[in-house]
Amino acid sequence: MQVNGADGQREPSGTTPTVLYIGGWGRSGSTLLECLLAEAEQTVALGEVVWLWDRGLVRNELCACSQPFHDCPFWTEVGRTAFGGWDRVDADRMASLKDAVDRQRRMVHSARRAPGAAFRAQVEEYAGHFRAVYRAAAAVSGAGVVIDSSKEIPTALALSHLDDLDLRVLHIVRDSRGVAHSWSKVVERPEAGGEPMPQFSPTRSTVQWLAGNLAVAGLTHRGVPLTRLRYEDLVADPTGSIEQAWLALDLPGRADVPMLDATTVELHPTHSVAGNPMRFRTGPTQLRRDDAWRTEMSDADRRLVTALSYPVLKSFGYLEQDR
Repeated sequence: MQVNGADGQREPSGTTPTVLYIGGWGRSGSTLLECLLAEAEQTVALGEVVWLWDRGLVRNELCACSQPFHDCPFWTEVGRTAFGGWDRVDADRMASLKDAVDRQRRMVHSARRAPGAAFRAQVEEYAGHFRAVYRAAAAVSGAGVVIDSSKEIPTALALSHLDDLDLRVLHIVRDSRGVAHSWSKVVERPEAGGEPMPQFSPTRSTVQWLAGNLAVAGLTHRGVPLTRLRYEDLVADPTGSIEQAWLALDLPGRADVPMLDATTVELHPTHSVAGNPMRFRTGPTQLRRDDAWRTEMSDADRRLVTALSYPVLKSFGYLEQDR
């Protein structure tokens, strides 16, 4: 049975599922983490939901199941369950609301414990659409934990204003030098006909890395359950790392990711709506730590990124490896 929410959306009856939000900065292993978590029985991985309204509704890009968004049976049912159909969702309105509440520059409001009435009304309308998607995805899949790998901390802050949303954030980090090297590469997006992902200079990548990782403090201020996981630790010990994070966030059930061996997992298709091209990978996959930056990055770029990110890099425990 469907019931109407306070924001006028059709939502499945029953309790709101737990939302495991993967936060951080791009090229830090968030898609890998999501793919691993998707193998647990009680989870459903949605990809980067923050981009659903544009890349799914408007551009009709490929779901990770390799079907266009509007042809994917899973997303079609989610849209019907949440809103009575995706044609009932105003993508332009969502873009306007995103600009109003889901930007770095809006964090002066979204990180407050008690923002003004006008901002709160907008953020509740915006976040309410995400809540409807989460509830519908849980109802369609039968999962108790919904995974959103949007990464964007301003998005998580917006979601934190919904009192009835059980939000937990897993902050994934990676060595800033590895991230900067990754952003310098050409990576094609198969869901967009091979269109390349953006490339960033070492300086811009590091500034964004700092902004994305330091912004997490706003979630702590708002009382959102939060724990941190390093990409390098995830690759070295996926089972132990995920179990530790699961317990730290007091997530329901168990982190029962079925591994073929200590570092190999068999990946199955998901319905990730957006993210790194790795979301299209299926079959036996061995986890290997990507440390190409140690040999391929120029000494000048390495020194620059280290200097720019030094205090935070040190606080994450990375500089000990340079000794």
